[in-house]
Amino acid sequence: MKIESIAGFAAITADPAASRALYCDRLGLPLVQKDDYLYVDGFEGAKHFGVWPLRLAARSCFGTDAWPDDVPVPQATIEYELASVAAVEAAVGELEAAGQALVHKARLEPWGQTLARLMSPEGLLIGLSFAPWLHRRP
Repeated sequence: MKIESIAGFAAITADPAASRALYCDRLGLPLVQKDDYLYVDGFEGAKHFGVWPLRLAARSCFGTDAWPDDVPVPQATIEYELASVAAVEAAVGELEAAGQALVHKARLEPWGQTLARLMSPEGLLIGLSFAPWLHRRP
């Protein structure tokens, strides 16, 4: 078997209205609705796939190896790439103005990526990212 790409990723939600509010209204993703399913085809694909141990996710988000008991344990993470550090910071402001709780605001990670994170209604850890190496021209 030779996997060539990530063909799709979908959050599974028990609360479609809350998920729509986050993904469409707050994050502004260009999702369309068919029946109760929200989706977009032809959206720029994944630039990275990984398997991230929970202790490392906890360290990155909270500075400790233990995930806090009062925050739902995520089953996956998805990161949305933005155009610049300023765009990530502006997105944080937009989300906060809309009442969205954040795991943490925009900050520079040790590996050079600027990230802000939040939890979705489905328990996805969502990152708003600027990874400079994804913007370099060959």
